[in-house]
Amino acid sequence: MGEQDRRKPLRIALVTARAARGLDEDEPPLRMALQAAGCEADATEWDDRTIDWASFDVVLLRSAWDYAERLAEFLEWVERTAAVTRVLNPPPVIRWNTDKHYLARLAEKGIATVPSRFVEPGQSAAQALAEVLDRHANAELVIKPAVGAGARDAQRHRRTQKTAAVAHIERLLAQGRSVLVQPFLERVNDEGETALMFFEGHFSHAIRKGLLLAASGAPTAGLFAPETISSRTPGADERKLAEQVIAGLPFETLLYARIDLIRGDQGEPRLLELELTEPSLYFTYAAGSAEQFAAALLRRHPPAA
Repeated sequence: MGEQDRRKPLRIALVTARAARGLDEDEPPLRMALQAAGCEADATEWDDRTIDWASFDVVLLRSAWDYAERLAEFLEWVERTAAVTRVLNPPPVIRWNTDKHYLARLAEKGIATVPSRFVEPGQSAAQALAEVLDRHANAELVIKPAVGAGARDAQRHRRTQKTAAVAHIERLLAQGRSVLVQPFLERVNDEGETALMFFEGHFSHAIRKGLLLAASGAPTAGLFAPETISSRTPGADERKLAEQVIAGLPFETLLYARIDLIRGDQGEPRLLELELTEPSLYFTYAAGSAEQFAAALLRRHPPAA
């Protein structure tokens, strides 16, 4: 019997949310890849209080897509679980990444991001909007919560729709939420977004996402907005920016990262979002990527003898 055969199988929790059951297209290929590598993989709901998290060797955040509305509770669960087993990505990464203020921190390092104006509770929504409109001539702007997922509570407004835009900001501020206001970069209409997947700091594959927010459309009422996905080979300039983002993170090399880019008004790539918490990794659009991810996980956390 070989050494691998004598090892106890690594037991992995694939963390989801009750409302996301059956919706994560990554789960079947990832489960198969982990099982083929000799692991036991179980889908688990993060807020299921009957689960003994210490019984898992690794707790892997995958589709806990309801965290934004329950952030304090979610972060407390992350800390509590990390005290008894390994959580990936680790708690400091999750705390940092679940609030889009990280965009300002990365911009301070010289990373090209979508221009962002944060509005905090107690500040004037009208004044913040006026500052964005004075600074940017774009025909539309995007308003979203600084803590949010799946495009929930995000909406496009024409620059002439000032009353509706101010009301949107004020509604979020009244809930005690910080708000992010950005110019809408129109090239996304035709080119979509480019999402680049990195495992252990190395590029794996990329996809194209079609336009997510419809013009003057209502915010999505579901767990996430419907997406149109296809495989994409990123441009050299997109790869370069994504690698700058990876290098600019205030953490050691992470198991996984997804970097969402769109092109600016002059065609330059800009960081839209950085997904380090529970991102879709689109394994079905890149043959062998689930196996690559499983191998990276096992390099970091090999089964015990």
